Amino acid sequence: MPRMHALELLPDDAGVGVVRRDWQALHDAGLPSQLDHRGTTNSPHLTVLAAPALAPEDEERASELVGGLLPMEVQTSGIALLGGVRVSLVRLLEVPDDVVRAVLGLRRQVADVQHRGWLPHVTLARRIARSDVPAALAAIGHDESVMTLTTLRRWDPDAGTVTIL
Repeated sequence: MPRMHALELLPDDAGVGVVRRDWQALHDAGLPSQLDHRGTTNSPHLTVLAAPALAPEDEERASELVGGLLPMEVQTSGIALLGGVRVSLVRLLEVPDDVVRAVLGLRRQVADVQHRGWLPHVTLARRIARSDVPAALAAIGHDESVMTLTTLRRWDPDAGTVTIL
């Protein structure tokens, strides 16, 4: 399976703090956490799309359609589990309708986008055993918060680079 190129929205420092508190709580509870991912590009983010390749015109469209809506406030709205035997634990985000329309419009124009539709979320942990889900939920709690997304970036896994658009 090819590594996925991605377009991502990043929160401001306060939003980073909101997500990192969850990462730390999971880590402190001895559970998998995105805090354990030591990659230099690992940071809290909302993935707009992922695809096997992105063309320069995809970046341009993303800047026009989505980047032009920044900054934007989003609300955490719940917790979800994604996956099978082992799951990813995510916080769902409520995003403004104009952002949803822009992202879906962009996704229609990019070839081979991974996953149908768009489920706005920030990942808290990957590969959690289902038996550890109750402990994970207890660790992070259910507080809702508002975050401001301020930056659109492109992740190129082939080059190992992040580019701010």
